Amino acid sequence: MSLEIRKIVTFEEETLIEGFKQAEKPLRMVGVAAVIKNPWAGRYVEDLKPEIRDFGPQLGKLLTDRICEQSGGAEQIEAFGKAAVVGLNGEIEHASALIHTLHFGNFYREAVEAKSFLSFTNTRGPANATISVPMMDKNDGGRRSHYLTLQFNICDAPADDEIVIVLGAATGGRPHHRIGDRYQELKELGHDVENPAAV
Repeated sequence: MSLEIRKIVTFEEETLIEGFKQAEKPLRMVGVAAVIKNPWAGRYVEDLKPEIRDFGPQLGKLLTDRICEQSGGAEQIEAFGKAAVVGLNGEIEHASALIHTLHFGNFYREAVEAKSFLSFTNTRGPANATISVPMMDKNDGGRRSHYLTLQFNICDAPADDEIVIVLGAATGGRPHHRIGDRYQELKELGHDVENPAAV
């Protein structure tokens, strides 16, 4: 089965004022989504690997190229994330399958030279469902300034037999961030920064 893309959607927001105060640097958040035919819709399929290995690299390269271009270059991206929304005739496993694979995510991580894992959501919903893309610093998972969520929707997607596959990017952290990083609290609590769960 070949990858069938019905449309590609880009979304961008730029925050100039936050909390009644002008941002020192406007925050740009960008999302790029591919609306694809769900190859497993309407039936139970035990082995999802053939489509994962086929579709994952195609989607990973396409969306990575688009989001880097939309962000003004890979070097502009400081925070990143991914998401998938499967239509009502599919399983959450279908949404997970195409974003939780190195065949997809490594394109983005390598393009932005990231050390962190890609935060994510995988949900099911009808057309116009809210798409939430959680993001964090591409190199530092404890940097709370870059804990962001990009939200948008696509009025006609996903159809029941579709999946929306999404990458998100931000060019900085929240304007006026002032809650500190998790490392400060770990020290206050006497926890080892390298082993925060004490296991």
